[in-house]
Amino acid sequence: EPVNFTWKRHKLKREWPGVVKFAHEMFTDEKDLADYMTEKVCDKCQGNRLRPRSLAVKIEGKNIADIINMPIEESYAYFAEESNFSHLTEQQKLIAEPILKEIRERLFFLYDVGLGYLTLSRDARTISGGEAQRIRIASQIGSGLTGVMYVLDEPSIGLHERDTLKLIRTLQSLRDKGNTVIVVEHDKETILAADHIVDIGPGAGEFGGEIVFSGKADRLKRAKTLTAQYLYGKKEIAYPHAERPRENWLQIRNVTINNIENLSAKLPLGNFVCVTGVSGSGKSSLILQTLLPTAREILNRAKKVNRVEGVEIDGLEHLDKVIYLDQSPIGRTPRSNPATYTGVMDEIRKLFAQTKEAELRGYKVGRFSFNVKGGRCEKCQGEGQIKIEMHFLPDVMVTCDACHGARYNEQTLEVRYKGKNIAEVLDMSVGEAMEFFKAIPAIAAKLKTLMDVGLDYIKLGQNATTLSGGEAQRIKLAKELSRKDTGRTLYILDEPTTGLHFADVDRLTGVLHHLTELGNSVIVIEHNLDMVKNADYIVDMGPEGGNKGGQIVATGTPEELAETWRQTGSYTGQYLAKELGLEPEE
Repeated sequence: EPVNFTWKRHKLKREWPGVVKFAHEMFTDEKDLADYMTEKVCDKCQGNRLRPRSLAVKIEGKNIADIINMPIEESYAYFAEESNFSHLTEQQKLIAEPILKEIRERLFFLYDVGLGYLTLSRDARTISGGEAQRIRIASQIGSGLTGVMYVLDEPSIGLHERDTLKLIRTLQSLRDKGNTVIVVEHDKETILAADHIVDIGPGAGEFGGEIVFSGKADRLKRAKTLTAQYLYGKKEIAYPHAERPRENWLQIRNVTINNIENLSAKLPLGNFVCVTGVSGSGKSSLILQTLLPTAREILNRAKKVNRVEGVEIDGLEHLDKVIYLDQSPIGRTPRSNPATYTGVMDEIRKLFAQTKEAELRGYKVGRFSFNVKGGRCEKCQGEGQIKIEMHFLPDVMVTCDACHGARYNEQTLEVRYKGKNIAEVLDMSVGEAMEFFKAIPAIAAKLKTLMDVGLDYIKLGQNATTLSGGEAQRIKLAKELSRKDTGRTLYILDEPTTGLHFADVDRLTGVLHHLTELGNSVIVIEHNLDMVKNADYIVDMGPEGGNKGGQIVATGTPEELAETWRQTGSYTGQYLAKELGLEPEE
C-alpha cells in the first residue's frame, strides 16, 4: 500500500514493496553474500516455474513440465511416436504438423551431437563449456543456413570416443549443406576425418607460429611433424611398468546424487586410476561432488564444503591431504604470473637483493617486488599496463609509457645479475631461465618442474590472464611437484588433457606416473584413450548418460576392460580394444 514519507524536505507518496521484496532485490546480484545463501525448490510449483492453470494443459497425460524434464533422448522418442498424437482431429493435425516437424528436427540435432542425456529444463549454469558449444552447433544445424563459415574451438572437449564420432557426423552435415567448417582440434578421429589439415608448429610459444604442414590426411602420413608422428604411430604414448600393488582401497558407499542411486565404488590407493564413461554417466558426481568434498573436509580440514548426505568413505586414513588440480586460472589480474605462483619469484628476488649493487644501495628483497611501493613503477603501480576506461566500450589496456611495460622504476632496473635486470629475467622463457639459473639449485629445481610438465615455452612473467586452462593446470601441477613429497597425497584431476597436443599428453601422463611412483594416489576423470590406456586401474561408468547412467559398468586394468567389453557392454572397453590392437580398426 502507498506510504507517505519526507525526502530532502519533499513530501512524497510511494508504493512500498515490502521488506522481503526489497531484500530480495538487494541480494540478487550481490556475489559477496552468495556463500550465506541457499537455493531451494519453490513449494508452490515444485520447480516447474509455471502456475497450475498452465500445467493443467496435457497431451496424452503429459504437461509441458513433464516433457521438458525428460532427457532429450526420451522426449525425441515421445514426439517421434505418431500414436501420441492420434487423438488430434484432421484440422488439428494440419496445424500441428509443421510444429511437430520442427520439434522433432531440433530434438534430433541435440541428440545427434551427443546431448541425449540432458533434459530441456537443465539449468544453464550447470552446463559445461563443451556441452554449451554442442548446443550452439545443434541450433546452427537447425537454422538450415548455407554459405556460412563456422569456427569451432575444440568441440570434442568432454566427449567420450563414442560421442566424438556423432559430433564428426554433425560437422560433416554442416559442410554438406554448403558451409565452411574450421575446427581447432587435438582429437585424433576429428583430425583424420577432416578434408584439409593445417598443422602449426614446430613447437609452442616462441618456438611455434609457423605452418609446418597443409594438406590432406594421406599426405600428412608422410610428413615429419610431431602431430603426424603421434597420429600414425611413429611415436607412442606408452609407459610400461610393473603392476602396482593394490593393498589399500578407497571405499565409497551409499552414493545417491544426480543420476546415481545407492552406488558403492572401490578405488585402489597408490595407483594411477582413470574414471571413464560416456558424457553424463556420473563421473563428476561420484568423484568431484562426492569424494572430493568429504576428502577435503577430513584431510584438509576444509570448511563450507557441500557433502553428500549419507555417504560413507573408508580408506582416507591412508592419506594425509587431497589436492584438486582443475583448469581454473592461477590468477585473474596482470599481477599473477607463473613465477609468482610457483614461488620461483621469491628466489629470484632474494638473488637480486644479494648482488653487490643492491647491497651498496641498501635494497632489500621487497625492492624487487612489483606489488609494493619502492621498486615498482608508480605510474602503473607495477602492472606494466594502464587501464583506460572507455565509458560505452570495454576498457582498454595500454603499455605504461613510464616503464614501457617493465613494471619497475629505473633505479631498480639498474641492478643486474649476470648482465640482466629483473624485468629482462621475467621476460625469459622457462627454457632460457633454466639455462641462465642452472647454477642456482633453489631456482633451477622449481624451473625443472615447469620443464617436466611441458611449459618450457611460457615466459616467467607472463600475465596469468593470457594462459590457457591447460597451461594453468600444468603450472599448478608443477607447483605440487616442487613441494616436499609425503607419498600419501590424493591428487584429483578433471579431464587434464583438455586442449593438449599428443606430445603434451605424453609428458603429462609421464608426470602423473611419476607422482604415483612416489606412493601417491592419482584419480583422473578422462576420455582421452592415450591417457586411459596407460592407467593402472579403470572405473568405467555408464552404461549411457543421464537417467540411463549412474552405474559402474566395468573395473580393472585397460587390458581387462578391452577383453571383456562384449560381456560388460563397456563403450570404453570397446574403444580400448581397438586402441590396444586387440581388435581390428573399422
